[in-house]
Amino acid sequence: MNNFKKLIIICLIFYSAGIEAEMINRYGTTTANFLEIGIGGANAMGEAFVADADDLSSIYWNPAGLSNLNQNSAYFTIQPWVANIDMVFASGAIAIPGVGILGLSITQLDYGDEKVTTLEYQNGTGEYFTASDFAASLTFARKIVSWFGFGSSFKYISSNIWHSSASAFAVDLGVQVDTDFFSRTGRTEDGLKIGMSISNYGTRMKFDGIDTYQPIDISEYEEGNYGDVSGQFRTSKWELPLIFRIGVSVKPIVTNFFNLTVNADALHPNNNSESINVGTELENKLPGFGTFIVRLGVKSLYVDRSGAEALYGTSDIGKRLTMGIGLKRNYLGNKIISFDYSYKSLGILGNVQAFSIGLSF
Repeated sequence: MNNFKKLIIICLIFYSAGIEAEMINRYGTTTANFLEIGIGGANAMGEAFVADADDLSSIYWNPAGLSNLNQNSAYFTIQPWVANIDMVFASGAIAIPGVGILGLSITQLDYGDEKVTTLEYQNGTGEYFTASDFAASLTFARKIVSWFGFGSSFKYISSNIWHSSASAFAVDLGVQVDTDFFSRTGRTEDGLKIGMSISNYGTRMKFDGIDTYQPIDISEYEEGNYGDVSGQFRTSKWELPLIFRIGVSVKPIVTNFFNLTVNADALHPNNNSESINVGTELENKLPGFGTFIVRLGVKSLYVDRSGAEALYGTSDIGKRLTMGIGLKRNYLGNKIISFDYSYKSLGILGNVQAFSIGLSF
């Protein structure tokens, strides 16, 4: 075989390996994946909210959305998850005139009590262990000009299981741009909006604790040696689920009684394939009362087949539909209290619901 043929074969091998590598989406290569669970009413819009974020759930989707607040606010979400996992999100924000918006949020997941089992006692030893995840964020957002806002969050993240724990620090960054393109009224707030955010850029997590300590017999077949030398498992450091989002929002219908908003987000995570989320929100304004809202959406509208099956256990788009309703009630003139309900399917894992309440004061 001459050198030219060898070169062709080598190139073909590397080319085929490159094609195969492009299909690998790094499933299961990150930790603290509770940071990917959406928050609030945006769940009902296919989780497409990066450009339109305008309430305290913006702390999760795009911290720049917090710059749209002009009043002190509080927000609380209860979101029962799969396998009897309970999730709670609580947040608050203070509007500082001439400075910006300062927000604080806490996310807590409780996995409940589980039996301790061993090879000898597979039905349980009589002991129970617990596991939990926690994240706390401090967010600052500000409008530089009326059509441009930015925001950033500093986060502390912690995971615990029985006697072992891990922690990390991360930052979120985001921007929002309002334009008068496609505006039905000519006003910037009714035109095309563009948003971008990067979430969970931070340090790696490494579990440590007394659960990793095990006695080791360094010479198992040799008598007279130290049979219980102290040993410790060397655990690996794991990346956080880094997510880059870019999205747009338009309002094709704007009237005195109805507003229709259409959102689309493109996602680039570090542990899955790229995808697109699409959602709509129809607002019905009720004079003297408030606003009634209906939301619909589709998650992962574009995702490769392996990515869809990794996320939902199926490539059926019907398993990615989301929906929900909301209500904004006016009180004391310009104050608002809001209620949101959202429903979404997780494929073979079942369906989840979220209940949220917001308050401005």
